[in-house]
Amino acid sequence: MATGGVVSDLDKGDVLGPVEYTLSPFVVREYSHAVEMHHPCFQGREGDLVMPPTLIHLDKLRLYKDACPGGTGPSARIHFEYDVEVFEPVRVGDRLSVRGDITDRYQKNGRDYVVLQMELTNVATGRLVVRYVDRVILAYRSAEKAA
Repeated sequence: MATGGVVSDLDKGDVLGPVEYTLSPFVVREYSHAVEMHHPCFQGREGDLVMPPTLIHLDKLRLYKDACPGGTGPSARIHFEYDVEVFEPVRVGDRLSVRGDITDRYQKNGRDYVVLQMELTNVATGRLVVRYVDRVILAYRSAEKAA
C-alpha cells in the first residue's frame, strides 16, 4: 500500500478514496469553456447543465490529492490513454462519490506504468454513473537510462 505518499509510489492493490463532492455549475461551465465544449447543456442555464464526460479527469486529481498528499513524486507522469463509460447523465447539484483502484503496475521498455480504475456514483441513488480507466507512465525515461 503506497497511498499517503506520492503518486509515483502507487502500486497494484492501492485504493484511493472514496471522496464525496457536489457538482457545481461553476466547475461545469469553467471546464467546458476551457476545453471548448460550447453546447448549452455544458454552458447554458444552471438547471439544464450536465457534467461533460471528460470532467472525470478532475476526479482523478481529487483522489490523488486525498491519497497522495506528497504530490506527483520525483518524475513527471504522462497520462497517455483512457477509457470512459457514462451510464447516465450527471447533473449540477448531484452529490457524487468517486473511488479509485490501482489495478495494475508494470514496466515496459524501462518505464513504469500504472492503471487506475475509477467509479463515480450518485450518492442519492447509489447508482454507478461513470466508469473510467486511466493509463499513466509514472517515470518517463529512455530505456537506455533505465537499464
